[in-house]
Order: sequence, then C-alpha cells, then structure tokens
Amino acid sequence: MPAAVQPRRTRLARTLAVAATGAAVLALPLIGSTSASAATTASATTAATTTAGYTNNLDGWIRESLAIMAEKDIPGTYDGIYRNVMRESSGNPNAINLWDSNAAAGIPSKGLLQVIDPTFAAYHVSGTAYDPYDPVANITAACHYAQHRYGSIDNVFGAY
Repeated sequence: MPAAVQPRRTRLARTLAVAATGAAVLALPLIGSTSASAATTASATTAATTTAGYTNNLDGWIRESLAIMAEKDIPGTYDGIYRNVMRESSGNPNAINLWDSNAAAGIPSKGLLQVIDPTFAAYHVSGTAYDPYDPVANITAACHYAQHRYGSIDNVFGAY
C-alpha cells in the first residue's frame, strides 16, 4: 500500500472510532442507562442511591418521579422529562435563574425544571420533599403543573 494512503486510512479509522464512541456516550441517557459513570467504584455506586432505592443521579430522579407520578395519575414520560430538564437546567438540581422576569420580580426559577416558588407550592405532590431544589420534588411538581397547563410534560417544547 502506498505510504500516502496509510495515514489517511489511519485518520479515518480514528475519526470513526471517536465518532462512534461519542454517539454511544450521547445515547446512554436516551436508552435508559442507570449511570453515565459506569467506571465508578462499587462502593461509590451503592452509596449513591436515594432512600427509595433509585440511583442518586438524573436517571434515578426521573425514574423515582415517574413512579410517584404513576401513583398520582400525573402523565409524562422519561423522554419528555429528560428533554425539558436538559433545556431548563442541563441536569443541575441547584440551577437558579437570576436574570429573567421572574427573578426581576423576586421569584427566581429553581431546580431541574426551573419552577418558581408559587408554582412549586401550588403543584407540590405529597410524598415528595417540600423543597424546590429537591430533584424528585421539582420534577414531580413541574410535571403536575404541566399536566394542568399543557396536558403533560411531553407537550412542553419550550419555556413554560
């Protein structure tokens, strides 16, 4: 094989390997992975669970919320919640918006789904913490609000 062809094939192989790895990593949350950090130690993984037994990460918070929502007849899917969480907070349960009109009015949006305090109070779901920064409480309250306003969190495709 000519020497000029070999480096191109090597670059192509590396590019494809990197692209495939990136696609696999991006697909993890979409296919229901329980943890994006599979390389963590067993002790760290077992210590990182909620009192309800779900993993203490975005995947576990969504799954715990969905279980509570099913008990309370609040509609929503994993994909609908995940899509909205990524848009609103990028998965940060401590996110707070200090610059929009709500913040200017003294009621900043908080948590995974950026809920303001009056909305959280009105749509809080019993059985969850009364804390807008609690991931499960935030997701569940936001989905309860979305049910009343839009029919389901699945119908929300922008700021709400």
